[in-house]
Amino acid sequence: MTKLKVKKGDKVRVIAGDHKGSEGTITKILREKNKAIVEGVNMIKKHVKPNAQNPQGGIVEKEAPMQISNLSLLTADGKTTRVGFRGEGKSKERYSKKSNEVI
Repeated sequence: MTKLKVKKGDKVRVIAGDHKGSEGTITKILREKNKAIVEGVNMIKKHVKPNAQNPQGGIVEKEAPMQISNLSLLTADGKTTRVGFRGEGKSKERYSKKSNEVI
């Protein structure tokens, strides 16, 4: 597994694929698959059987995971940036390579 540059709660923009240009917040990271689920992006329709949570069953719309390589972190002013790391141990921090500000 490689070191991931994005974390849960980060605001990202999709830079490749069908949903290119869409923005959202990361809700879940799937480290073993190198994928992330972004809120409101890459929506799919899933057929579900009736169960305790959904007694009616039917078609549910939900977010599907997408490759982390297709996502780019957004800075405070809404521009995409690459992520770098500075420091060692407990003082290690992520920073924006475009604006040089701490994320």
